[in-house]
Amino acid sequence: MKAENAKAQMRKGTLEYCILLILQKGDAYASDIIKKLKESQLIVVEGTLYPLLTRQKNSGLLSYRWEESTQGPPRKYYELTTEGHEFLKEMDTAWTELVDAIHAIKNSENLPKS
Repeated sequence: MKAENAKAQMRKGTLEYCILLILQKGDAYASDIIKKLKESQLIVVEGTLYPLLTRQKNSGLLSYRWEESTQGPPRKYYELTTEGHEFLKEMDTAWTELVDAIHAIKNSENLPKS
């Protein structure tokens, strides 16, 4: 297995959580979400983002509204629902537990030999 492949899989596994974290800070247009993810080194293209947004919307975590734009067609702005905020709290806890577990394994002594 190549390291780049493994790193890409790790990033993909965190994208949905990161989308919720971004939207927790305020409503956002899809290209704003992509820009924030790229700034954080989580390279994403529209073809990756839109299915995730649709899945989160269909799960009740997000809603959206259309706003007129001065630079072209109306824009779809996404926002967290009440259920999305609750789900994000659960994901925050799960993330902390996961990071703690990984640090514990990484920093542990060698296992005793049987």
